[in-house]
Amino acid sequence: MKIFEQVAQFTKELTIYIKKGMPNVSPAEYEERLKTCEGCEFITPAFSCGKCGCNMTAKAKWATSDCPEKKWQKIEKK
Repeated sequence: MKIFEQVAQFTKELTIYIKKGMPNVSPAEYEERLKTCEGCEFITPAFSCGKCGCNMTAKAKWATSDCPEKKWQKIEKK
């Protein structure tokens, strides 16, 4: 994935997160997401996703985000 595509994807995810009021997952959900990412074949040494290009320490906190490989899903907050 090229840098411009990575920036565009992260900006899209960030915009959705902000528009929805910046909802975060619980600490337990966050830890579970990070564990899933750690074992993923697409994770880079910088802990970015090789599929979407996002920094996973940020994206995994956001309830509005999901894994591009569907290994974890968005969590609708009420």
